[in-house]
Amino acid sequence: MKPCLQAVSCQPVRPYRASLLTILILTALPMTAQRDPVLKQIDLPHRYYYREMYLPQLTTGPNSAAWTSDSSSLVYSMSGSLWRQAVNSAKAEQLTAGPGYDYQPDCSPDGRWVVYVNYRRDALELWAFDLEKGQSHPLTSGGAVNIEPRFSPDGKRLAFVSTMYNRRFHIFVGDFSGGELINVRRLTGESRSNVPRFYYSEFDHEISPIWSPDGRDLIFVSNRGHIYGTGGFWRMKAEPGSEQREIHYEETAWKARPDFSPDGKRIVYASYLGSQWHQLWVMPSEGGDPFPISYGDFDNTNPRWSPDGTRIAFISNRDGNTSLWVQEVLGGAQHPAPAKEKRYLKSMGHLSITILDPSGRPTPARVSVTGEDGRAYAPDDAWMRAEDNFVRSDSEFESHYFHSPGKAELTVSEGRIQVEVMKGFEYHVARETVICSPDARLVIHLKPLQIPTDANSRWASADLHVHMNYGGAYRDAPTKLVAQQTAENLFLVENLVVNKEQRIPDIAYFRTTPDPASTPHHWLLHSQEFHTSYWGHLGLLNLTENFLLPDYTAYGNTAASSLFPTNAVVADLAHQQKALVGYAHPFDIEVDPASDPTLTHGEPLDEALELPVDAALGKVDYIEVLGFSDHRITASVWYRLLNCGFRLPAGAGSDTMANYASLRGPVGLTRVYASIPKDVTGTAPWFDSLKQGRTFATNGPLLGFTLGGKAVGEELNLPPGENKVLFTAWLRSIVPVDHLEVVCNGRVVRDLNLNGDKQSTDVKGTISISETGWCVLRASSDKPEHPVLDDYVYATTSPIYVSVEGSVPKPADDAAYFIAWIDRLVEATKANRNWNTAAERISVLQTLDRSRQIYVSLLK
Repeated sequence: MKPCLQAVSCQPVRPYRASLLTILILTALPMTAQRDPVLKQIDLPHRYYYREMYLPQLTTGPNSAAWTSDSSSLVYSMSGSLWRQAVNSAKAEQLTAGPGYDYQPDCSPDGRWVVYVNYRRDALELWAFDLEKGQSHPLTSGGAVNIEPRFSPDGKRLAFVSTMYNRRFHIFVGDFSGGELINVRRLTGESRSNVPRFYYSEFDHEISPIWSPDGRDLIFVSNRGHIYGTGGFWRMKAEPGSEQREIHYEETAWKARPDFSPDGKRIVYASYLGSQWHQLWVMPSEGGDPFPISYGDFDNTNPRWSPDGTRIAFISNRDGNTSLWVQEVLGGAQHPAPAKEKRYLKSMGHLSITILDPSGRPTPARVSVTGEDGRAYAPDDAWMRAEDNFVRSDSEFESHYFHSPGKAELTVSEGRIQVEVMKGFEYHVARETVICSPDARLVIHLKPLQIPTDANSRWASADLHVHMNYGGAYRDAPTKLVAQQTAENLFLVENLVVNKEQRIPDIAYFRTTPDPASTPHHWLLHSQEFHTSYWGHLGLLNLTENFLLPDYTAYGNTAASSLFPTNAVVADLAHQQKALVGYAHPFDIEVDPASDPTLTHGEPLDEALELPVDAALGKVDYIEVLGFSDHRITASVWYRLLNCGFRLPAGAGSDTMANYASLRGPVGLTRVYASIPKDVTGTAPWFDSLKQGRTFATNGPLLGFTLGGKAVGEELNLPPGENKVLFTAWLRSIVPVDHLEVVCNGRVVRDLNLNGDKQSTDVKGTISISETGWCVLRASSDKPEHPVLDDYVYATTSPIYVSVEGSVPKPADDAAYFIAWIDRLVEATKANRNWNTAAERISVLQTLDRSRQIYVSLLK
């Protein structure tokens, strides 16, 4: 996963720089269509975190609620619409039904208006709903992200958060009169912080404003003066330029969302203080010591105090999906508020979907359903998902999907319904259009790709980098994750347990044996991702004794600020437990280490900086050649390491946060296939194949490659001189690819022809080989291809290694490249002052020197 804390030195990090070691240039792909981020107008780093944890998300369950002024009812967002429901009733009345999606309601004190957030046209705008007339109209229209609207106690002003100033989160206030928002002014200024941040912007933000009951003050959350988290609680007069003072600090992560008690004495908010999960806490409104008022190994968030002061409404994921609950202030009794009966604004239909495998049995799969109104639909109990990036010329909204056990029952808008079904990479994507008037039944027959088979072995896929729970909207569990895994047709999933800020959400699940929820065809394991904000992230697969602590290094201003232990030391500890060690999401930007001063200053970036060191020292068992990174740039560094003679198998991991409602992609977005004996069960053969390099990594295309009769991971021995070597290659893909190439020693030696649809081919041919080295088969596209939810299509085999008698590799250029790289690491290490002992500094420098000498020997 991408880093969540960091700082190596006291130098402020500039997260917007496009450099790593010297000139690190973002690779430009020759795309005719570009996948752009959702809400790309926000200028903040790590959008996959704040989008999930702070911005409103489409969920089938409630995700935010507000009390009506008489405390008798709640207005809440569910499935992208606003609903009203009496607290003592299970009947819900739909208030809005598009266009777009509606979130974050707040009710006016006079009981007439509901102000809310509407998502469409690449913006989040504020709208007002007139409860008397049943009509909505916009309040803002500037194309910014406007969220968290809150009425003042007299109903005459509206506070909200907006990116309209410099594309970052600040608090604004406007006058609300007659259903219109006028005289909007920015309440909080913008300040650039001197503290070293990476996970958060160098510019301070202000979020989650709430009014004091007398309407004079606002309390909000800001990270001013803090390195980690979204910040503490601040109080100010509700006028521009007023003095701001921090009344309480703890590390927060976007979800605190405080609310005043009606008496003005207390604040309720969501906190994970001392825990792995958010619960409800209260503290004095002038600051003081907080304490929890709810407990559990799940999240209770978005608290709202009733106007009469007797109850608190909140959102809980205790059952997995989001749900609406009410807690009594006196006594603490909690009650669910389910919408068992829904009254829709317009006529709705019923859609029944059955997905069948080739034998005619229902089979789990990923499903996307879009109505004629352009809105996404899912069963009431399904977890709706949204992608982080999409091609705007293809659709108005990012794609949404859910995982089905094989049968799904949905309430949808009447009219034309588009359905897309996908089950891993071994089946054709199925697309159907049905007319729901009012009901429709759809049976999808999945058709397998015609994949070449072997009598003794088979390809089994795995995602080596998943986070089951990582601060998202849902509460995932092993049985649920295995269900997702099954729908994505994955043989194996590694849940990498890791910290999220101060907590480790899945630490209770860490174990040294497969999870009991595993099946003979779908294995779930709980391993570890080792976090360092400097050296690069490691996957530690299948530890046999214990979770390694601390789970990170180089976290500035903490007891783990030292650059020791290096990843090499961590790899040794993991290998002592018989684990496999791999580098996660290695590179997003190109690396030119010759003269960059950045590393000398200890400026950390989310790149695998220690990879060349550990590859030379024999510490690395695999690389996520496909991961949450740029696959081409990662491959370019991988090729240089292979040229230096290091045997590094191709692995893959999606870095999927499996409990997110908005995420880069599902479990298995990028995956690695390993060749295993056909009739063998268990996971040991799979990991043996990974270590031996009998793999290919992909986000869509399936590959097969032999060279001189040798399979991937094997070694081909050839006589001296030029050899004409027979190769075979095949490709099967669910989407078109533009290139299928044989790459040897980093150079394309054959560009292979594809069939007319560019989704399959079988090729036999020869290539000339006269040098010792390696060869891989590689497939790629020049543009995104839905439903591969990645910037481009890419797949590669692990190498077939070639040894030509009398040929000695001379990787002088590659060795010099890594020597310059390591020299920069040495400079940064010598400049660092965060050591606990002098011995730590000496140890790190010795590790760097040992690897450097190996590269020096390759210059000869």
